[in-house]
Amino acid sequence: MVEIIQKEGTWAFDGDALRLTPGRDKNVGVLRRALGELVVPLGALAGISFEQGRRQGRLRLRLRDGADPLLDATGGRLAAPDDPCQLTVESDRYGVAEYFTDEVRDALLQRRVPGTPVREYLLPGPPLPLSVSAGDGTASFDGERVRLEWNWKTEDAKAAGGPRTIALADILGVEWQPSAGLDHGHLRFRVAGAPVRERATYDPNAVELWGFRRDPLMALVAAAVQARLPHPSAAALPEVPREPEAAAEADHDALLRRLRELGELHREGVLTDEEFTMAKQAVLRRM
Repeated sequence: MVEIIQKEGTWAFDGDALRLTPGRDKNVGVLRRALGELVVPLGALAGISFEQGRRQGRLRLRLRDGADPLLDATGGRLAAPDDPCQLTVESDRYGVAEYFTDEVRDALLQRRVPGTPVREYLLPGPPLPLSVSAGDGTASFDGERVRLEWNWKTEDAKAAGGPRTIALADILGVEWQPSAGLDHGHLRFRVAGAPVRERATYDPNAVELWGFRRDPLMALVAAAVQARLPHPSAAALPEVPREPEAAAEADHDALLRRLRELGELHREGVLTDEEFTMAKQAVLRRM
């Protein structure tokens, strides 16, 4: 078991999965707090990186396409405080972050986890039932139907239609778009037989978002619905097995590159002698 503990949260890796637990720091976003502990199986990972800055660095997980309904529903548009796959690292923990990164990479190499898209979701959607109020309405989902209810900020013509109930079977797709500058965001459901309005202000199948604090929580509803729709790439992902010789050669080259990276980090003082020795031995065991 390896772990890194920071103000924004704790990441732990046991060889089979990563446990991403949010911290209580004020910089942790409302969506990240609402998600709670997230378990990411090793097979859902396409990679991990650690980026160093002068005062702070950042750990990032890269998930395989189609592995996470939250990522599919939000299109990778979550801000850093709300993104569970990012962790800010203080400069005095850079060595630990590098070691953590090495352990995850070694496991990916050892298990030969491909970075290709997957045919089914490997992470679950948020638990149900679920109800979120933000922007011009409230979106609720019980696993079978979505209900949209409007508030006093809703445009009159849209509110005049009353609450909207949409059966899951009628939903073709869902998307969450954050507000950016003067452009408003939305939580939108594409419904069979219903035209899509350009602006969520007038779309009875969309909640308009204005950039307020609770807006990211609407991504929970989007992810919960996405997790129960047909997988977007299930019918278009033929498996292309690699030849054993080619796979072995690619793994060997990757291990050699990693040894060179470790040597550079050690020379630059990022890794201590002990951290360098442990990381190097872990790579050599794979060769």
